[in-house]
Amino acid sequence: MEWMRVETDEQLREAFAVRMEVFVKEQGVPADIELDEYDDSPAACRHYIVRSEEETIAAGRYRAYEPGVAKMQRIAVVKRCRGTGVGSFLLKAMEDEARGEGYRASILDAQCSAEPFYVRLGYETVSEEPFLDAGIPHVRMRKRLAE
Repeated sequence: MEWMRVETDEQLREAFAVRMEVFVKEQGVPADIELDEYDDSPAACRHYIVRSEEETIAAGRYRAYEPGVAKMQRIAVVKRCRGTGVGSFLLKAMEDEARGEGYRASILDAQCSAEPFYVRLGYETVSEEPFLDAGIPHVRMRKRLAE
């Protein structure tokens, strides 16, 4: 298993395919809102994928949110690979990359069902109550990446 920063159009298509499988097909998010303005501009965010035996099994991205804070987004693992450590492997790689770019903190909007996963990885819930995003309950979470 290896992670990589997306650098080619083919890799970006692979990332989008994972997101479509997870968010659109499995969870019913409308396809027209899954891909957004940050996906249209390579400079707007950093995309990452995880491959296992030449197959892309996870994807995620992050972007600048505010000075010193990266926003982790669209973290998706194909269903058959969940619970195997792929998600934490990807997120830790993304955090390391963000830290290397000078980000001191990370935020994300987690689906409520995934909140325990992020807590195990050091995130704290900072929203007072859940909110809807694409019709799915979410909470805002935050983690310190560096002093």
